[in-house]
Amino acid sequence: MKLYLVPTPIGNLEDITLRALRILRDEVDVILAEDTRTSGNLLRHYNISKPMSAFHINNEHKVVRSFAERILAGEKMALVTDAGTPAISDPGFLLVRECIRLGVEVECLPGATAFVPALVNSGLSADHFIFEGFLPHKKGRQTKLNEIANNHYTTILYESPFRLVKTLQQLIEVCGPDRRVSVARELTKMYEENVRGTLAEVLEYFSKKEVKGEIVMVLEGCDVEQLKVED
Repeated sequence: MKLYLVPTPIGNLEDITLRALRILRDEVDVILAEDTRTSGNLLRHYNISKPMSAFHINNEHKVVRSFAERILAGEKMALVTDAGTPAISDPGFLLVRECIRLGVEVECLPGATAFVPALVNSGLSADHFIFEGFLPHKKGRQTKLNEIANNHYTTILYESPFRLVKTLQQLIEVCGPDRRVSVARELTKMYEENVRGTLAEVLEYFSKKEVKGEIVMVLEGCDVEQLKVED
């Protein structure tokens, strides 16, 4: 009885590990997938044929206990998401928590996740950072933006291409136009792009083009001395 958390590529299919392939092919009875169609494409690419069940944000509260109890009864399962590491801005936390509660062994494989290459490639400090994931759409959004503006650690955000320009505008309102930012788009894919500069410069760049793809924003922390002056 075991739950494996298996990271999957965030774009380039070559970025899956040999161990992940072995686990999916030989070690588990069932693969739980955020989207069985997306994960099915990955499995077919590597000639892996295993039963799959859907586990996503719309059903996880309903099925988490039954899956955990099946693992407790002896099944081995792997949890994968559409891209990256399970439970990082994706379903997974509830299942891991339930398995731990029941005494089920949980093993997480190392592997792909979007924010690490975006951070390392940003040119901003990676010594201390905060991962915020997606900002709230409405309730609590302004509070979170103000919190980020006054944080002196590097902040990492995920964002939709449809909201990128709006988020950059809002960050300028709370951080000022000169705070440095790096926007990584379509990481590991053919049209990967890393745009670095001040908030004002990056806003100007993306305001002139149609934005597509997955977005990771890496924002410079607030100057500690400036915080002291404002206080």
